[in-house]
Amino acid sequence: MEYLKIPKERIGVLIGHKGETRKTIEDYTGVKLEIDSKTGEISIDDHQVDDPLAVLKVKNIVKAIGRGFSPQKALKLIDENLDFYVFHITEFVGKKDSHIKRVKARVIGRQGKTKNILEKLTDSDISVYGHTISIISSLTNIDITKKAIDMLLRGSKHATVYRFVEREMKNLKIKHRTGFF
Repeated sequence: MEYLKIPKERIGVLIGHKGETRKTIEDYTGVKLEIDSKTGEISIDDHQVDDPLAVLKVKNIVKAIGRGFSPQKALKLIDENLDFYVFHITEFVGKKDSHIKRVKARVIGRQGKTKNILEKLTDSDISVYGHTISIISSLTNIDITKKAIDMLLRGSKHATVYRFVEREMKNLKIKHRTGFF
């Protein structure tokens, strides 16, 4: 039995309309979820599961929904070629609200431009929620996406980050084409 906790306001999203999301997660993975909607606590029952990675997948899906991803995006994590990562903004700028807002704005960009550009360039999904920034990406692209977000959180210029991502993605494509990956 594994235990997780997500924000109470995200419990409804995890359960879904008439329990649809919860049922989908359970059907795909064979893992049973017990959800306490008052506390936000989730119990993951793995007793009847054949796939040893199923519990890890479910934990990542639940965490992703808790960090602001839609169920459709979070359910992509059933694919074992995808990974999930969470940045805690307070580790970069402390707990002062004005600093947190500032770096969240840097990652989101004007009208979501920066976030959209990074998602397109890296073929990733990014969620900015609460004091966190989360990524769902392929195992090959996640390190580039993580580095790009890290650069933004540390104050790098947007143009510098975009150039870095474009260069790294180009190098990754070359490695795939030439078989050096």
